Amino acid sequence: MFKNAIVRLPSQSMINGLSDADLGSPDFDKACLQHADYIEALKECGLNVTVLESCEDFPDSCFVEDVALMTPSCAILTNPGALSRRGEVAHISAAVEQFYDNIEQITSPATIEAGDIMMVGDHYYIGLSARTNQQGAEQMIAILEKYNMTGSVVTLSEVLHLKTGLGYLEDNNLVACGEFLTKAEFQKYNIIEIDQSESYSANSVWINGTVLVPLGYPKACAAIKSAGYKVREVDVCEFRKIDGGLSCLSLRF
Repeated sequence: MFKNAIVRLPSQSMINGLSDADLGSPDFDKACLQHADYIEALKECGLNVTVLESCEDFPDSCFVEDVALMTPSCAILTNPGALSRRGEVAHISAAVEQFYDNIEQITSPATIEAGDIMMVGDHYYIGLSARTNQQGAEQMIAILEKYNMTGSVVTLSEVLHLKTGLGYLEDNNLVACGEFLTKAEFQKYNIIEIDQSESYSANSVWINGTVLVPLGYPKACAAIKSAGYKVREVDVCEFRKIDGGLSCLSLRF
């Protein structure tokens, strides 16, 4: 069960965020309304939400998930693969320190973004991507093992981050699409297949029995509901325009 979440308000500079989506520039005012509803959804799931001020120097800084991994035993500050995002780490550290005594840090030349990390119990799957390199994965696994946790590497070929196409919903259930449907390491889970036409919804988030699902993906909602979950839809279409999703917008622990 999660108790807390950390989020950061969107900055007006988000219109300059990194993007391969080709969906146009985000509408800042609409993004703020969507972000407020996202915070409300986290609260509905029973989380105490710490809301950080926007950071105009970093257009992608609302995607706090990428700059820290929050585990039951320690917090690990990352070293983002996107050069424009590395300064975000210093801006999240004070908030992390309010909750953790044990704080670790990934250092160059290792790069890793926590959007590439999926927690399943005390094991962490780490995707090798354009943002996360082998050295980043190795440093992360060494830190996890220091605290009696484990990690393993997953190769990616189709998505930006591991959790772009994959989400663990607890109880051995996994939402997945595309390349993840046939990967050997995930065949031991009950796979809830996400139709390729709704691939964005594979980034759905389990929080204390409720699954947050992006608004506008009826097939995914139906599949997740049929697996026995309560679903809460959240509109994050403005964040999709800068390659972000539901999990990216918070640190949950």
